Amino acid sequence: MNTTINDARRAQTHPNLILAICCLSLLMVAMDATIVNVALPAIRRDLGASVSGLQWVIDAYTMVVASLLMLAGSMADRFGRRRVFQSGMALFMLGSLLCSVAPDIHGLVAFRIVQALGATMLNPVAMSIIANTFHEPKARARAIGVWGAVAGISMALGPVIGGALTETIGWRSIFWVNLPVGAAAMLLAARYIPESKAQRPRRVDPVGQLLVFAILATVTYAVIEGPHEGWGSTTIVGLFAVAALSLIALLIYEPRRHEPLIDVRFFRSAPFSSATLIAVCSFSAFSGFLFLNALYLQEVRGLSAFHTGLCTLPLALATVLCSPLSGRLVGTHGTRPSLLASGTATVISALMMTQLTATTPMPLLLLTYVIFGIGFGMVNAPITNTAVSGMPKAQAGLAAAVASTSRQVGASLGVALAGTILGMHAHEGFAEATHAFWWLITGAGFSILLLAWLSNTRWAHDTTRHAAHLLEEAPAGAAA
Repeated sequence: MNTTINDARRAQTHPNLILAICCLSLLMVAMDATIVNVALPAIRRDLGASVSGLQWVIDAYTMVVASLLMLAGSMADRFGRRRVFQSGMALFMLGSLLCSVAPDIHGLVAFRIVQALGATMLNPVAMSIIANTFHEPKARARAIGVWGAVAGISMALGPVIGGALTETIGWRSIFWVNLPVGAAAMLLAARYIPESKAQRPRRVDPVGQLLVFAILATVTYAVIEGPHEGWGSTTIVGLFAVAALSLIALLIYEPRRHEPLIDVRFFRSAPFSSATLIAVCSFSAFSGFLFLNALYLQEVRGLSAFHTGLCTLPLALATVLCSPLSGRLVGTHGTRPSLLASGTATVISALMMTQLTATTPMPLLLLTYVIFGIGFGMVNAPITNTAVSGMPKAQAGLAAAVASTSRQVGASLGVALAGTILGMHAHEGFAEATHAFWWLITGAGFSILLLAWLSNTRWAHDTTRHAAHLLEEAPAGAAA
């Protein structure tokens, strides 16, 4: 009887309150990424970590999130969105607490994996809760706009709060922030969010899940550890071979499943494939930028963690301001203007960074950060829009999940490449050693420009219609 009354009370909860509860999880998870980047030099000094150890602090998290995002969505549909949301929150809080008492760099990396397991159950599931709470299209669009604004604000606050905490209390305190926020979200979710499940949840694809994880884990490990093990060593060559074989197995196995983890027919759409590649390029640039920026400002320029956070603020503010502008541009003029602006800004900022020295004037450096923030702020809306546009409504959620996974793959790859390139050119001095990475990001910016044009051609739109037609048909493979 009490359960029935509670469910009835939750069903009457104002949708905006549910939106606020879901945004608490986003605030916590989004802020965590930028907080950790600012604290990396302090972690390095305290735990005696190498650059590759710092890479793993970031990449162990993003790699696990990228691997399990789609699994978390299907588990929430099957077992209940509120239940999975609360479980994820509890696991994220536990991981945060363990990170704050990590005895060494290996323990910190392990506890970041615990955090990541919780994070996979938060943002995707929270978005699903929002989508099932706001049924009217305009209200849903407004809710998603609020969600995007919270993400931007979180990114802006993260470096400043992280720098202040690291400077005054110590780097371990950056993980304590998650505990009160997480506890509040858990209690509010239990009281106000009604339970919901999908009428027909997607089947779990354990083989596909294992293959995706194998690809990401082996490539990430090989890129990070390649300079230390030797690129021609048996270990590194073997890891790349496992990654290649896992990719081949995934491409053979997935089309045979009735409900695959990744439906390869999506990639028959040129705009969808372009959105995936753009996500990888832009988030590789962003994550690598944050990683190198924190080390450069503190270890080369001698800034405190707090002042490092303040220097990063122009980048974050530019991103916050440009994100809604990009959304409006996509709504009125399509994705091409936003993507062209993003690619151009990425190219300009990366070219400016190729001239980085230990004495680069601070105003010029901050201008570069603003331009980079414009590029990153303009790219998110067209990625999501391009991924789902023209796809059957029943497949839109899965298409958006693939786009989100691509973002995390890019984030993981960016840090791996940034640290590896830095290590390979360490004899040149820190600032000069980063130049090769900025040239790589320049190439990524030109790739975004090329894909912006390609994904908006008549041929590209024809491939989307063909892919949508295939997706509406019964799967060719038998149920596995």
